Amino acid sequence: MESISVFEIIKVGIGPSSSHTMGPWNAASAFIRIIKRERSIAEVKEVFVEFFGSLAKTGIGHGTDIAGMLGLNGEDFKTINTSKIDEKIEYIKRSETINLGGEKEIPFIYGHHLILNMSKSLDFHPNGMIFRAVFEDGTELVQDFYSVGGGFIASQEKNSIEKQCVRTLYPCHKASDIAKYCQKLGFSRISDLILINEESWRSQEETREEALYIWKQIKECVYKGVNKEGILPGGLNVTRRAAGMNRKLLGDDKIYKNKKEWFQMVVDAEENFTNINKWISCFALAVNEENASFGRIITAPTNGASGVIPAVLMYSQAFTPFKSKDAIARFLLVAGEIGTLFKKNATISAAMGGCQAEVGVSSAMAAAGLTEIMGGSVGQVLMAAEIAMEHHLGLTCDPIKGLVQIPCIERNTMGAIKAITAANIALESDPAKAKVTLDEVIQTMWETALSMSDRFKETSEGGLAIAVNVPEC
Repeated sequence: MESISVFEIIKVGIGPSSSHTMGPWNAASAFIRIIKRERSIAEVKEVFVEFFGSLAKTGIGHGTDIAGMLGLNGEDFKTINTSKIDEKIEYIKRSETINLGGEKEIPFIYGHHLILNMSKSLDFHPNGMIFRAVFEDGTELVQDFYSVGGGFIASQEKNSIEKQCVRTLYPCHKASDIAKYCQKLGFSRISDLILINEESWRSQEETREEALYIWKQIKECVYKGVNKEGILPGGLNVTRRAAGMNRKLLGDDKIYKNKKEWFQMVVDAEENFTNINKWISCFALAVNEENASFGRIITAPTNGASGVIPAVLMYSQAFTPFKSKDAIARFLLVAGEIGTLFKKNATISAAMGGCQAEVGVSSAMAAAGLTEIMGGSVGQVLMAAEIAMEHHLGLTCDPIKGLVQIPCIERNTMGAIKAITAANIALESDPAKAKVTLDEVIQTMWETALSMSDRFKETSEGGLAIAVNVPEC
């Protein structure tokens, strides 16, 4: 089985959905690279993309069409000025052209060259898409892609696209592997094992630097979220709440100039159970409101669940004694490693497994990371992840109007609180007496996913998506 770096699970992304936005964007970019490898952009006369299944059914709400167009246009979601996205899409639609790969303008008519096929699903995965390039000589290049969660893409021919196969020194494909190697090497902390394995991609120092870069991006995202008011896009008229909560918790008279001053004021704010609980919710809301607005966020392991790990990590840095740079790095390393276990043995795609595969996995990741830095044993860290997932089993993905807003935004606050609770329970427990292992709960989650109706797998055809009457705008 192929090893996965923790920074493939926790990484810089763009809202609102890792599987429905980042995945199609990555697929479009990959298709451009395939064209360049097989022929050239200059030879292309037209390009077509058709989205199927879940990608089509919730494509508008998740920005799938936007991601496809921007990817074909040669844009990079890691660097694009997110405030210019609407302007770029408006130009493509108005001019009926696309600048393929950023190199050649060709005709591109929305609804003709880009189609959302809601009546058909491809067999390989619910998040299927087909790209087709027609060359000046009449020949064609066709490539299928599947967005398999967390921004990862695959094809029927390849399990993953353009990805180097890596085997770590101590392969950890199951939780039992982690426990085995930690015991063999005499490690009391899982993060020590992960640091060694991550050397398959980069040095330990570079790994720590990447973790701190992720932390910097998390703080940036939270800070943006707590300073923006207004209505989220998409037509549900959902009001941003993080800014209002931030104001009330700090006091309406408090003024700060930058995120450093703001964070210090959070640390100095009145600490009691209610206020800390509200801060955790505020952090999660801030991130997910940014995500819903095509903002730059940290995918962990998906965009729909991007608020859980930031909220729990912010909690640890603001309200616990475990606030060193080393603690931040170890939190993220352990959280990311737990995410790889779900990726390899179950799914992190809501289109495959419902929201248990997104917020549930993120909660398990955060619980493990928090337990690690709070001094938990190897067994307690794995137990915390198990507890968090156990209480997300069967969680459906039923977004109203296909938007990553209701119930997604609030659901991240719940996932964060559950993660902290799971960590506290594990720290007071003896893992040797646990009745359910993390590997068993991961297997249970996968079996639950397979048994779950497609109506509850990001199709907006069941649950809240049809129970709540939201008028069209």
